[in-house]
Amino acid sequence: MILNELAQGLRPTVEGVEWFEGLTEDDQRKVLHALVLFCGQARAREGDVPESIARSGIRPTHTPAVMLTKWRFGMEDLPAYELTKSFRLLVALFTIADTRRRSLYCAGGCTHAWHNLPAPPRDTT
Repeated sequence: MILNELAQGLRPTVEGVEWFEGLTEDDQRKVLHALVLFCGQARAREGDVPESIARSGIRPTHTPAVMLTKWRFGMEDLPAYELTKSFRLLVALFTIADTRRRSLYCAGGCTHAWHNLPAPPRDTT
């Protein structure tokens, strides 16, 4: 749910990063694996990579960005210090691909539960 909220702009990226960093390392790796699958399902393209690097805020020379430039996934196998960068990058790629998918295939409405999410509740305190 959180990953789709991030991709649709219903949850700010900084909040998503905080959530991700609060997970155990094992769970972070599982989230990255899920993100790779989501990117594939949303039909991410190699041509989306430069924009995803720019949106992610990581440098093009960081290992996850270099991997993605070569259209290599498997970021969940990187060292722990690369996981947050990988998360930011894959969320950006998923956002680009999912936005395109929603505008091309779901523009007139769809029954995908993940495309019909309510805005997440906000803490008012």
